[in-house]
Amino acid sequence: MFVSIYNLFIKCFAIDKWNIGVVDQSIEELVANKKLSSVNWLKEDNVDYAADPFIIKDKNNIKIYYEELNFWQGKGKIMMMENFDFKTKKNISGITPSQIHLSYPYLLQNDEDLFCIPETSESLEIGLYKVDKNNPTKLKKQKVLVEGKQFVDSSIIFYSGKYWLFTSVSGINNQLFIYYSNHIDGDYLPHELNPILVENKACRGAGNLFCVGGIMYRPTQNSSTCYGGSIQMNKVISLTESQYQTETVFEILPDETYKRGIHQISFTKDKIVVDGKRRVFNITTPFKKLARKVSV
Repeated sequence: MFVSIYNLFIKCFAIDKWNIGVVDQSIEELVANKKLSSVNWLKEDNVDYAADPFIIKDKNNIKIYYEELNFWQGKGKIMMMENFDFKTKKNISGITPSQIHLSYPYLLQNDEDLFCIPETSESLEIGLYKVDKNNPTKLKKQKVLVEGKQFVDSSIIFYSGKYWLFTSVSGINNQLFIYYSNHIDGDYLPHELNPILVENKACRGAGNLFCVGGIMYRPTQNSSTCYGGSIQMNKVISLTESQYQTETVFEILPDETYKRGIHQISFTKDKIVVDGKRRVFNITTPFKKLARKVSV
């Protein structure tokens, strides 16, 4: 009886709140130690979600592009803040269509240009956007790289002479899709094995693809216990137009302060950003959940 009442209370009044944390650590140190150093969590913003952070160093400033979600508004949007302070946040413009749910603003530096591939699954495409050098809150669409499905958490890397695009499809948690091109804005061809059958915890992307010691690593979301429960780090053993082989090398667990989950990682030379979730209780939660359900 007591357990049932408690579960009902949790269902009605509990909600997950996501925040962004910073780690003074290089990606090389993370691979060597197989764990994060101490996480410094930002002072929380007054929104439900501040998640999916991607970090870039622009001259002497640090910029973080991330998803902001307020349940009253219902759909996520892309924001940018500077130097780890939500008070500096600004809306990102130029993503089309703008009225859909936006998230996972993947960043890729290519020579002097900065590109962004936001998640726009409702538009049934993966779009490549260039960040305006004079106005980093303004994106300009360059090309549709792949279309036809509700692609989520799309991630790209230049590796072995080609651009490799990893993505998955909303609601399908055991199929990985890989595409490749000779140019970042070129024609992307499907991998010969598409769709590649993988474990649930090795499917959806969890941040920047990267290389250490010539080896590519692919972080993925491990939602086997709950949504965004942890990050699985996968080492890519083989990647060609017709082959793909990977193995799990370690797992990044949630920090004690935000112990309910972690599902995103990005980095500069000496900084790593992650997200984390904790449970909060509020009398308005049932109405927030209803507003979110109606808007989706």
